[in-house]
Amino acid sequence: MITPRNVLRHELIGLKAEVFSSTNPFQAGISGTVVDETKNMLVIRSERGLKKVQKKGAVFDIELPDETQVRVDGSVLIMQPEKRISMRIKNLR
Repeated sequence: MITPRNVLRHELIGLKAEVFSSTNPFQAGISGTVVDETKNMLVIRSERGLKKVQKKGAVFDIELPDETQVRVDGSVLIMQPEKRISMRIKNLR
C-alpha cells in the first residue's frame, strides 16, 4: 500500500502528478498521469500529449490511489526507478 511515508519506494507509473514548480518555467503546471520514468525524467501524459519533465530542479505533487496529495522534490527521485524501489530511504517525514 502506498502511503506518504513510503511513496519514494513505490512505482510512480500510473499515478497522477503535477509539476508544482520547476527551474524550467515552461514545465510548471504540467499535470496528468505518469506513463514512464527514467533515471532523470518523468514522462507525463497531459491533455496536450506526452511531456518529459526533468526530475532535477522540479517539485511534483503526486496523488496517491487514496487521493492523498504528496509533494516530492524531484532531486530525491534521481536514480533508476528499479534501484530506488529496492533501496532503503532514511528520514521520511
